[in-house]
Amino acid sequence: MGLILLEALAAGLVLILIIWWTMFSGRNKGELHDDDDEPEAGRGTDQGKRPPEA
Repeated sequence: MGLILLEALAAGLVLILIIWWTMFSGRNKGELHDDDDEPEAGRGTDQGKRPPEA
């Protein structure tokens, strides 16, 4: 019985490790925050613009 509980605990720890790794690996200081200070036009994207008519 104790071996089954130990195995279940190990499986839970592996699951938590996988979730933590996929959420935070490669990010400085954890989660990314939205920058509300930047204006929409200054981001360098072409969203909302129409293509030139031929």
